[in-house]
Amino acid sequence: MPRLPFDPYRFAWPIVRMLDPEVAHGLAVRALETGLVPTPPPVDDDVLKVRLWNLLFPNPVGLAAGFDKDARVYGQMLDQGFGFVEVGSITPQPQPGNPKPRLFRLESDHAVINRMGFNSEGHAASVARLQHRDRARGIVGVNLGKNKNTEDAAADYEIGARTFAHLADFMVINVSSPNTPGLRALQGAEVLRDLLVRTKEALSAGAAEHGVQRPPLLLKIAPDLTDEDKADIAQVSLDVAIDGLIVTNTTIERPATLTSVHKGEGGGLSGRPLFEASTRVLGEMYAATKGKMVLVGVGGIENGRDAYEKILAGASLVELYSAMIYHGPGLAARINRELAEILKADGFASVLHAAGQKGA
Repeated sequence: MPRLPFDPYRFAWPIVRMLDPEVAHGLAVRALETGLVPTPPPVDDDVLKVRLWNLLFPNPVGLAAGFDKDARVYGQMLDQGFGFVEVGSITPQPQPGNPKPRLFRLESDHAVINRMGFNSEGHAASVARLQHRDRARGIVGVNLGKNKNTEDAAADYEIGARTFAHLADFMVINVSSPNTPGLRALQGAEVLRDLLVRTKEALSAGAAEHGVQRPPLLLKIAPDLTDEDKADIAQVSLDVAIDGLIVTNTTIERPATLTSVHKGEGGGLSGRPLFEASTRVLGEMYAATKGKMVLVGVGGIENGRDAYEKILAGASLVELYSAMIYHGPGLAARINRELAEILKADGFASVLHAAGQKGA
């Protein structure tokens, strides 16, 4: 696999792959917290800059939710070359998540299966870490989840919206994880409409309380949706006038191409096998929203070409996580270098000029 001229992760990987995946993740976060992870040279190229929602993203490659669940290392990951970081999913009250083991590497497939179950230290812990952050350091979004036993799901998202309205550069509603019972049912048209309206109102109220502008509100959707589901989500999202969709979360499908020993584990599959399906849904949502909504493409991105394919399908921004397990945290910088070269070679002056061109 192509790597940076000097990539310290290649020396760490033989050790990392011997560790339990969740233990390895915890050690990675700790290494980032203590400054043990070297930072790659910055990639500063005008072709990569993206201006959306009155925010200037230095590049379109973001860190997806799931890596920095409790807002511990968002600054360090920005230093790794990500154009933005999405922390979470964060639930109102602390909860342990599902029983272990719950995270599995599918090494031969360059994939991951997780059934974490919204393990979270709760709102208070993340508020404490975000309230003094230096916004000039970079863009940080907050991904909201619900507690497992909350009956009125929208209430948890309302609480999260109010709590983080003045701390987040953008806010994400996660109703697409397959690991919390009943969560994906919130993607149904009428339930979703109520959820989005209530959360958006709470977000506006929370922003007003602190005298700040309401941050953009995005919805993260699943790849395992019927055509009717996708049409409903597009229409409701446009009707409520949220600010974007994140396409997609992990899948409960298991492609026949999987070869790893853990391919039968329950949970959400992410990584390389998700690329094709998530990119197809991305293109469908771009068409369904008529290009009127900001889309963030997620699923199976490993290199600059993958990121470019997401952009051509309709994404203005992209996110990754699983590939970092195999390539290390310096992956974002490499993808940005490759993406800049591809955009220029194809004659695009910016990411936004290329967005959606595959269906044009």
